[in-house]
Amino acid sequence: MDTFILITITGIGLGALFFLVASGLSLIYGLMGVLNFAHGTFLTVGAFSGLWISTQVFTTSNSWTFFGAMIFGGLSGGCFALLVERLVITRLYERHIEQALVTVGVALVVGAMLSGWFGNDPRLLPTPHWFINTVTVGKAFIPVDRFLYIGASLVLLIALTSILRFTRIGLIIRAGVENRAMVGALGINVRLAFSAVFFLGGFAAGMGGVLVAAYQNGVTPLMSGSWLIYGFIVVVVGGMGSLSGSALAALLIGVVDQFTNYYRPGLGDFVIVFILAAVLLSRPQGLLGKVGR
Repeated sequence: MDTFILITITGIGLGALFFLVASGLSLIYGLMGVLNFAHGTFLTVGAFSGLWISTQVFTTSNSWTFFGAMIFGGLSGGCFALLVERLVITRLYERHIEQALVTVGVALVVGAMLSGWFGNDPRLLPTPHWFINTVTVGKAFIPVDRFLYIGASLVLLIALTSILRFTRIGLIIRAGVENRAMVGALGINVRLAFSAVFFLGGFAAGMGGVLVAAYQNGVTPLMSGSWLIYGFIVVVVGGMGSLSGSALAALLIGVVDQFTNYYRPGLGDFVIVFILAAVLLSRPQGLLGKVGR
């Protein structure tokens, strides 16, 4: 029973990281219809920003330092996402093929620049001492950091959902998605609202980048590749544009991956791809996606 508890909570923690990566993808595509293959660079920029502030600005490694790195990484990812949107995406709305090609190009260029500056060897991100602690759940010893990943993803999900449903900017965004011309005719700056969506998506990815770096014990320009793939799988399985669907899919994939790799080492990715194929064949809109999206 203790093994079951350990694998389950570890899987939920991994799923929380998947959601942090996928939430921005889901937000940007669901509200704006933008296929953004440069999303992984937002994660990497956030991770390197968190590393910089942890090693160059703060002199000690403690809880406040790490949480500061999370916020700074999120802000850096959001600002970089806003820059990409302003310089590139704003000229390519409703042009999906061009979006895909250009954002892939941005990802390649940024990845090459970071590799040239920092190299591809992992750089250790300072973490608080309590990261190595465990807590007892039943008879299982659970690493404390797993609960941080879960808590951060829950806070992000609640915050994003609240912004979109209960704030004026959220109302403008949702109205602009439905009828951009009408909202613009009312004198509302729809482009500014759409830029806010990119910032929120980049913030989620940047903050996720810092937590991913803590999880895998290092920051590297190569970290975005595999995590971006998992992010896209989560978004497709959960339903394109559904934050709650992405959360459910991330939870499912994280837990299944951990159980599969424990009982059948090395087969976790195969089972995840099988889940993706099964969902696409049986329910193409995803678990909580809308038909015709």
